[in-house]
Amino acid sequence: MAEPRLTHIGTSGEANMVDVGAKAETPRSATAEGYVRMLPETLALIREGNAKKGDVIGTARLAGIMAAKKTADLIPLCHPLMLTKVALEITEDTSLPGLRVTATAKLTGRTGVEMEALTAVSVACLTIYDMAKAADKGMEIGGIQLIEKTGGKSGTYHRKGD
Repeated sequence: MAEPRLTHIGTSGEANMVDVGAKAETPRSATAEGYVRMLPETLALIREGNAKKGDVIGTARLAGIMAAKKTADLIPLCHPLMLTKVALEITEDTSLPGLRVTATAKLTGRTGVEMEALTAVSVACLTIYDMAKAADKGMEIGGIQLIEKTGGKSGTYHRKGD
């Protein structure tokens, strides 16, 4: 097995965009997750639709989708991709208490969509924070991680349970 290496670093240490031109187009997907921990009262405001800025969950879902589509504009060495699907699930988790965010990105292409899924989760969590910060500035964003990815030369990855 080849030794792991950083693919975006050239032999002299300079940053490079990886050449994916010779790679085969394959179906690819990635799923990422994260959470926003908040006071129970803040979660109740969101659940009841009483946040001052409006529909927190709906707005965060749209922000995550938009962010996935803009990943190459935000992360310097990411390739612009023609995504075929971006889906976000935002669910209440009273054990946090807070909201869990899961994003899945899909395409058929030459490079993976892990960064798009991670960006979608990150921006959705930031949007939740922005929309609810008037009620709870102490919210915590965390746990942003890749859960699984499929396709490409490296095959399937499933995060092992902690």
